[in-house]
Amino acid sequence: MTDWPLHDAKNRFSAVVDAALAGVPQRVTRRGRPAVVVLAAEEYERLIHLEKARAPTFPDLLLAIPQGGDEFERMRLPSRPVQF
Repeated sequence: MTDWPLHDAKNRFSAVVDAALAGVPQRVTRRGRPAVVVLAAEEYERLIHLEKARAPTFPDLLLAIPQGGDEFERMRLPSRPVQF
């Protein structure tokens, strides 16, 4: 990955894009700190698809809830109203 100070990246934006399209992500820094990464749209879509594939589905989350009653203690409500 190549680092570009923001002012250089603005002046040589075509070079930044060409390198990203060649498969080398380009990191742009602002005041010496990483600000953004420029990468090819195809690579971005691949990463998004990969992230979605790893995310659990709603039914997976429901099935992961413990089924037994021993794991949880039921919360008891106070017998009289709570004063605030």
